[in-house]
Amino acid sequence: MYNATPLYINGIGLCNPLGGNADEVAANLFAGTQSGMLLREDLLHEGKVYVGQVTIDLPELSSFSKHFQSRNNQLLLQAYKQIEPLVNELKLQFSSTRFGIILGTSTSGIAQGEEAMGYRLDAESFPDSYDYRIQELSNPAEFLSEYAELDGYVSVISTACSSSAKSFITAAEMISAGLIDVAIVGGVDSLCGMTVNGFSALESTSDGICNPSSVNRDGINIGEAAALAVLSRKKSAIKFCSGGESSDAHHMSAPHPEGAGAKVAMQHALTQAQLNPEDISYINLHGTATPKNDEMEAIAVASVFPNDTYVSSTKGCVGHTLGAAGATEIAFCYLALQHQKMPPHIWDGEKDSAMPELNWVKAESQIEGGLKYCLSNSFAFGGNNVSLIIGLEHE
Repeated sequence: MYNATPLYINGIGLCNPLGGNADEVAANLFAGTQSGMLLREDLLHEGKVYVGQVTIDLPELSSFSKHFQSRNNQLLLQAYKQIEPLVNELKLQFSSTRFGIILGTSTSGIAQGEEAMGYRLDAESFPDSYDYRIQELSNPAEFLSEYAELDGYVSVISTACSSSAKSFITAAEMISAGLIDVAIVGGVDSLCGMTVNGFSALESTSDGICNPSSVNRDGINIGEAAALAVLSRKKSAIKFCSGGESSDAHHMSAPHPEGAGAKVAMQHALTQAQLNPEDISYINLHGTATPKNDEMEAIAVASVFPNDTYVSSTKGCVGHTLGAAGATEIAFCYLALQHQKMPPHIWDGEKDSAMPELNWVKAESQIEGGLKYCLSNSFAFGGNNVSLIIGLEHE
């Protein structure tokens, strides 16, 4: 088992609609801020839609090759700069060939591809600034490898909403196998018309700001984000305990109605971590606010965990960040352990009688004895399910 050797999260870097660094994100996350959920008129072919948007000024990339000059990589660099000092410190201990970069994404630089295609429709040629490689899924990891001057293993995972959650498991397996010593893991996705219109075509987007687990829920908001973590054997305050995976392959876009794969992923994570359900202090739900996802996840969680385990969905604050969602939400768990606070569940409070009762985090919720272990769920199209567990290191 890959968790035979203790692994630790040595640091994180974040950029999402809640802020441009971990401290800003933490303050707004625990306050339940939704100021980053904005109404856009230029993403849907017809109509308006709420999205989770990063509004800070992002790093300039004009000095890089044109195939690296994407908003996706700007978000990624904003997150990386927060862990750069840590990576440089670890470079003094390990060869650059012993670092791995394992990221998740689903769009890469497709937004720049959309802009280039719009230009081509008018000018009958692509702009000189456009390079097709900007859209390749490998692009973010290649960019980060070049920027950080690392020569080790580089890969990108693209399994939709579970992409960056899977990056943690892959990295843990590689470190435990002795293939690398340090991994930069996480994910990045930026807003683009393709995903917003795609989910709209599936009738999965909300008319307003998403309302997870409410009887009035009507769909998701797409968001953008970058989240990175440094994973290694170097002991630190927060331990990466385990990751559970499953693939129920119930349907191309709909989850198993009873959450069969979700249950397996959560149970597998508990087994790998050698924990009992009652050991988990808080669960960050996948919580997309689509009718089918929220119902099946409530069924799965209620069947695996005692009903006093605190839960919340944070997608009402950042949107569904797709390939970045898994890393963003395990980072929220990291912040919860670090600050000993839980992200509140932001919704209208109207319960769905068809769903099992869960213990929703409120602004005043506290755990006697403090938070010790957190679990985060990421469930993707095709029944690709991942559950990650992290916890405080106990002396």
